[in-house]
Amino acid sequence: MAIQNQDNVLSPAEEAARYLQNAKEILSEKAGKKDGLYADIKYVKMASGTAYSAALLILDEYLQKKEGVKFIKPKSIEDYTSRVRKYDKKLLRLLVNVYDELHIIGYYHGTKSVDTIQAGLSNVTKMLAYI
Repeated sequence: MAIQNQDNVLSPAEEAARYLQNAKEILSEKAGKKDGLYADIKYVKMASGTAYSAALLILDEYLQKKEGVKFIKPKSIEDYTSRVRKYDKKLLRLLVNVYDELHIIGYYHGTKSVDTIQAGLSNVTKMLAYI
């Protein structure tokens, strides 16, 4: 669990880590695993959305640090990818993978694949190192 600072406000990195931890807890406590597949799609979708939100928090903080006073919150995945592309190609690859694994396959399609969702969570964890 992330530790709060004196004002009980989490830093962007702590908040993103909290979202990611919540997603992992949803999967472990509610989604149910059997034979490499999740049993309850509802919780896979919920966890995927939560983990993807963590990725967006990370990207917002990263772009804010890079762009300073010119930062305006991106409004689409295309906006995120074009702006991240200017600064870091590895982060861009992580973003594209997380978008596919968690947002499209996990959240919209509701995959039962444990491997796909775990890959997405791992990529969000890697993204945390950027802020």
